[in-house]
Amino acid sequence: MTRTKRQKWELDESKFLTRNEVKRLRRICRRRSKVHKVGVRDFLIIDLGLYCGLRVQEIADLKVGDILISDERSSLIVRNGKGGKRRVVRFNGEFKKHFKDYLNWKVANKEWVKEEDPLIISSNTGGHLSKRAVQRAFERCSRLAGIDGHSSHHLRHTFACHFYKASGYNLRAVQKQLGHSNVKTTQIYADVFNEDVELALEKLYMN
Repeated sequence: MTRTKRQKWELDESKFLTRNEVKRLRRICRRRSKVHKVGVRDFLIIDLGLYCGLRVQEIADLKVGDILISDERSSLIVRNGKGGKRRVVRFNGEFKKHFKDYLNWKVANKEWVKEEDPLIISSNTGGHLSKRAVQRAFERCSRLAGIDGHSSHHLRHTFACHFYKASGYNLRAVQKQLGHSNVKTTQIYADVFNEDVELALEKLYMN
């Protein structure tokens, strides 16, 4: 009996959020963060996906000391990514401000903020969140935002797709942020957003 050749996984528009969906999701999260603790933590989880492109388990594993803030350059450290790899992920001023607000909130709520403490604390265990808890956070927020058909991993795809365009279609930059060992893995985002194809389609029938 011959084995069926595994089909190549493809990325399409159903696997990432549009700009409007991102805005709607963050608006709902920000509103909930002003009401209760769960909302504060959920908002940070969503932004770690949208602004840093982290995998679900990478979000759950973060420690306070993994976020490095400075005036010139801010980043976070993924200590144990896929395949046990370590990487540095850069982020912008919007997430930097969010993280500072979150840290101030932790201090005000008497949560531990030592370097080895969990960045996002589980209300049930007092330790790190589970992978499933991170997934549930996305499910809560996406349901309230009316965004259907997406999973928590789609936040990572959303970051990659929009960062690819914002970087001027710089595939290497996306590869580094996501921590892909082989640029061929990152190529799926180029296949969705092919600049030459988009430009050619705009010129179609214009001559």
